[in-house]
Amino acid sequence: MATIEIQVPDIGDFDEVTVIELMVKIGDTVRSEQSLITVESDKASMEIPSSHAGVVKELKVKLGDKVKEGTLIVVLEGEGAVAAPAAKASPAAPVPTPAATSIAPAAPVAIAQAAPVSVATASAAVAPVPAHQPTALALDLPHASPSVRKFARELGVPLNEVKGSGPKGRIVEADVQAFTRSVMSGTVQTAAGAAQNKSAAGGGDGAGLGLIPWPVVDFTKFGPVERKDRSRIKKISASNLHRNWVMIPHVTNHDDADITDLEAFRVSTNKENEKSGIKVTMLAFLIKACVAALKKFPEFNSSIDGDQLVYKQYFHIGFAADTPNGLMVPVIRDADKKGIFQISTEMGELAKKARDGKLSPAEMSGASFTISSLGGIGGRYFTPIINAPEVAILGVCKSQMEPVWDGKAFMPRLMLPLSLSWDHRVIDGAAAARFNVYLAQILGDFRRVLL
Repeated sequence: MATIEIQVPDIGDFDEVTVIELMVKIGDTVRSEQSLITVESDKASMEIPSSHAGVVKELKVKLGDKVKEGTLIVVLEGEGAVAAPAAKASPAAPVPTPAATSIAPAAPVAIAQAAPVSVATASAAVAPVPAHQPTALALDLPHASPSVRKFARELGVPLNEVKGSGPKGRIVEADVQAFTRSVMSGTVQTAAGAAQNKSAAGGGDGAGLGLIPWPVVDFTKFGPVERKDRSRIKKISASNLHRNWVMIPHVTNHDDADITDLEAFRVSTNKENEKSGIKVTMLAFLIKACVAALKKFPEFNSSIDGDQLVYKQYFHIGFAADTPNGLMVPVIRDADKKGIFQISTEMGELAKKARDGKLSPAEMSGASFTISSLGGIGGRYFTPIINAPEVAILGVCKSQMEPVWDGKAFMPRLMLPLSLSWDHRVIDGAAAARFNVYLAQILGDFRRVLL
């Protein structure tokens, strides 16, 4: 049995990062490229994978430890494997040398995606080949091997934003590592982050509003107090929400949807499919209903880009997930192409990852419309804040039985409160009212989704 030492690879141009999660313990059997620990800088977090397979003999770090490139984290026992020398792992291909980087404005959101980066590559003996262009319209997947794709997935790296240095623009492992280092150090953002950092009108940071300074108060003068640090996610969310509320002219329409029959269908469906383990929620039906409404009213599935509106031909629906660390928004991609059972399954998986703090940036980016559901908590109506660069968001509260006049008598019906916030620069009141009415009609008779 050979002894294998696993060390922290080159992950950025900073002195140290903090260990925030241990993903293995002594005695565990790990496979090659399985994540061992999660580390966090002041810009982002990432998982460190194992370069070899084996059994964990020693765990050299603990929660809260500061580590850097070359730090020994795990000792494995494996058959026929030879440990690599400390901090001398050979890259799969030459890494582009940054010469001049166009840095996007610092993103307050951890789920942000990267802006394009201008990179000058070192001269090489071979003839130059066209680089992979991350902003070009791609008809297929980025050029990369299966092992590189797996490596990128484990790090949460969007491959279509990585510039390839291999032959014909092929993305190699060193390119993924270089992209990760840039994001971790804060010099590069992902595309969603760049979009969220500019206003829907084409720029600006909300400065110059003429506001008086925030009051500075010694609260201890009035009684005992306790201070607690806000979580990183809550600080990020606060900056994001503040910008969106100040810079987007919000208007909110309220309406009610009769979901009596849909709820009965949902309950019966869950009973019939009890053995499958898939629990269908009302939110899954809401996602499909919103897709139908977005198709009928495409301006709700758009974004402002300068003097133009970008009408999206895809339907990626974000849903707000309440976690111990704060609000997170996972995204169901291509919801128009998925059924209720598949959406319910994906929602369950994404919600669990959100609660466990394991959502990758890719799983929280690209939404074209968001639903914020308070579910069974309670309340009647509220004003959800639009998630820029989207132009609308649907808020949903707890449904309740109400007497509804059917033309002859009052009948008990299960009513779902809807709160639709929209950007008045893109949408007017009549369109918003029609959207809510149409959405309520679909929820009242789900067969309309087929029309």
